[in-house]
Amino acid sequence: MAKITAADVNKLRKQTGAGMMDCKNALVEAEGNFELAIEVLRKKGQKVAAKRADRENTEGAVIAVVSDDKSRGALISLNCETDFVGKNDGFVKLAYDFANLALKSDAVDLEGFLASEFSTGMTVAEKLVEQTGVIGEKVEVKAYYQLNAPLVGAYIHAGNKIAVITALSANVEGADVAAKDVSMQAAAMNPVALNEDGVDQAVIEKEIEIAKDQLRQEGKPEAMLDKIAQGKLKRFFKDNTLVNQAFIKDSKKSVAEYVKSFDKDLTVTAYVRVGLGA
Repeated sequence: MAKITAADVNKLRKQTGAGMMDCKNALVEAEGNFELAIEVLRKKGQKVAAKRADRENTEGAVIAVVSDDKSRGALISLNCETDFVGKNDGFVKLAYDFANLALKSDAVDLEGFLASEFSTGMTVAEKLVEQTGVIGEKVEVKAYYQLNAPLVGAYIHAGNKIAVITALSANVEGADVAAKDVSMQAAAMNPVALNEDGVDQAVIEKEIEIAKDQLRQEGKPEAMLDKIAQGKLKRFFKDNTLVNQAFIKDSKKSVAEYVKSFDKDLTVTAYVRVGLGA
């Protein structure tokens, strides 16, 4: 039997993130062979993952990061089963590792990201299975987004429960401040879309119908319903689309007006907001 030292166990622990005893047992089973020990840990993860496949995992950490030149942003949601695990430093670090990988990834969707390489010989999906075995909870990347623009900003709400990335049309002076503020706005106010054009037609039709029902209950003539409902729809757009909302730091301005205070041609071109459990 190979002699397993504390240094060997610690090395495997740093490499995989698994617990000390799990690493020791894996090394014993693998007779000191590190590659086989990693395989042992992966197989354990597969067994745990199979047992917990139907578990709810609405806790975790939502992380947004931006490239050094601020031209690219990425956002991922790494989910687990309990708030205790979601707040763990090691789990949050893993979420940042995935987000930074997403920042450099060529994957166009979540499926492609899961198939991409996390480390030598291990995909993102395989890392998730491994960590499910290490943590003992269902661990899953539930959201993966990227934005590319002249200027991208990000904001992570306290506790890593909500994250936002926002794209602006130009990298002018102060645009990074504007992008972060707009990201904070989206986190706080949860708009349904960037602007009127982005609102789903089904949502628009539902709002018009709700407005008409309210007006009928108020006794308004049927001939007036369409015109009044359109006015209420404009109010809905003002309250629920990002660029038309009142800016939370200065309610006298809309978000669009706030952004233009940095440059008259500056606009918000896109945003992504993800909250845990959403």
